[in-house]
Amino acid sequence: MTETRSGYVYGFIAYLSWGFFPLYWPLLAPAESDEVLAHRFVWSLAFCLILLTAAKLWPQFLAVLRSPKKLALMAAATAVIAVNWGGFIWGVTHGYVLEAALGYFINPLITVALGVLVLGEKLRPLQWLAISTATFAVIVMTVGLGRPPWLALALACSFAAYGLIKKKADLGTIESLSVETLLAFPIALGYLLWLGAQGSLAFGHSGNLNTWLLVGTGAVTAFPLLMFGAAATRISLTSLGLLQYVGPVVQFVIGLTIFNEQMPPSRWAGFALVWMALCVFTFDAIRAQRRSAETAAEPTVL
Repeated sequence: MTETRSGYVYGFIAYLSWGFFPLYWPLLAPAESDEVLAHRFVWSLAFCLILLTAAKLWPQFLAVLRSPKKLALMAAATAVIAVNWGGFIWGVTHGYVLEAALGYFINPLITVALGVLVLGEKLRPLQWLAISTATFAVIVMTVGLGRPPWLALALACSFAAYGLIKKKADLGTIESLSVETLLAFPIALGYLLWLGAQGSLAFGHSGNLNTWLLVGTGAVTAFPLLMFGAAATRISLTSLGLLQYVGPVVQFVIGLTIFNEQMPPSRWAGFALVWMALCVFTFDAIRAQRRSAETAAEPTVL
């Protein structure tokens, strides 16, 4: 298997895994979403420490801890990913799988908007059209539902902010996730101990299967990230960007068929507009990449 082909396989596995996430978190009941989030940080750290040892990445990990700038970026990343993880877990365990899927459909467009607002990047006309269409989609759903799709917007904005911070930090997948979970560990462990003292901790009190499923949140979190990291080094960012739609498509199907969530006309209209925006966005990205490749291939005239 060539490097490029293996990159597509790794990327597909990563996004397919994220797509099936809504099926995992409800299995952790009777643990509430806040307890699940705390467990996710605790056991993700445990799994990351094993990976650091296996990949011999302790020097890189310790170097981050000694860098105030990178540590500050990782602290910010920890905060926004906590919002993202917590929002997603709450959403899929409270009947909002479709809205969670919408958040990850909107995410690429929010990422581009952040590039304009934070990095001062210039948008091409079709990018403006895509973002405008997505904005109109949110307005349509807000009018139809009687409220803004808060969960979708929170997931989209938090993950876009997470990507921006990670881009600035420029760290490897394993060491960066290790630092993020380490920073959250004291709060997460303290919260679990507090739940235990209150007598409302599900861990260890709801059967062996529940206990092991909660422990498994570490591996479930790290596995798709490792697949994503392997894909990112083998295929272009545009190709990886196209694969990212696999996740929310799977989530959308799961919400519609397994969780039987309702799709009123306003929601269908909103999703249709978002998908239209993504088609425009994807077409523009592919065209821009081809033009860039053609320009690079042109001979230099001296």
